[in-house]
Amino acid sequence: MSRCPITYELCAEGVYSPAGLRMLSPNLQRLNDLPYDARQQRREAVVRAGKMSIQGVQPKLSVRLNAKGGAFDVVDRGGRFVLKPQHEVYPNLPENEGVTMHLAKLAGIEVPVSGLVRSADGSWSYFVRRFDRVGHKGKVAVEDFAQLSGGRRDTKYDSSMEQVAHVIDTYCTFPAVEKVKLFKRSLFNFLVGNEDMHLKNFSLITRQGKVELAPAYDYLSTTVAYLALGESLEALEEVALPVQGKKRRLDRENWIDYYAEERLGLTSRVIDRVRDDLVRAAPVWRERINDSFVPSDQRKHYTGLLGKRFATLGW
Repeated sequence: MSRCPITYELCAEGVYSPAGLRMLSPNLQRLNDLPYDARQQRREAVVRAGKMSIQGVQPKLSVRLNAKGGAFDVVDRGGRFVLKPQHEVYPNLPENEGVTMHLAKLAGIEVPVSGLVRSADGSWSYFVRRFDRVGHKGKVAVEDFAQLSGGRRDTKYDSSMEQVAHVIDTYCTFPAVEKVKLFKRSLFNFLVGNEDMHLKNFSLITRQGKVELAPAYDYLSTTVAYLALGESLEALEEVALPVQGKKRRLDRENWIDYYAEERLGLTSRVIDRVRDDLVRAAPVWRERINDSFVPSDQRKHYTGLLGKRFATLGW
């Protein structure tokens, strides 16, 4: 039996489990392979880049789910999903992002529906549902932290985790609630090795009159991606935005004593609750990584990194 690339549960038959297909649409009975190979998808992303409202370093396509036809259709505008094909330089980023987003969900972090879809050449592409769209043409108010900080795309790294907390204090309806979410997400990204959480990878969303952290997005282990290319772990930064002025060799004192207690103002009871959530999730994370579509050498890097980062926090 194979694993469903959406839910990671075993499939008795076919590529996707019934539960995985239902997550996309209650009427979806099958999901066909994409009609493009990875190279063609990257080329389409370049051609359509000026017409689409999604940007970033990874090549992206806007796609619409055709439930009746059982397929993702590439569109210029109006897509409810974003599609990311295989990268030319960094191997297996779709598989990496797919499992990392799944780990975040297991930790109780709000994430959009996401998973992997097979391409014409047999490779996997990553898809994720857009949370800034609703209904047929409706949009949801979403602003990233670069906008809220008065910065630009080219200044998204010119900030700090202290500034991220300041944005929450300034704009969120219930800052105390959102700072707990921020703390969990920050620790999660440290544990899994996502050192590219710059200002544009944090957003606020307005729902039912409440301003809060948007669902998590662009979560992947960049550290594992670099290790797969032969980079040394010691040479890599651990965060995109510094904590207490540091981007490397962060420890319990930086994350707990300073950031959680002093900067976010969290109580020991709240901190312990976040810690317990992450510690309880860790054994399941390792199982999911080992069951994932990431190659075996990267699975070893991933689980090894988790062990080191948990040890750094004394957990």
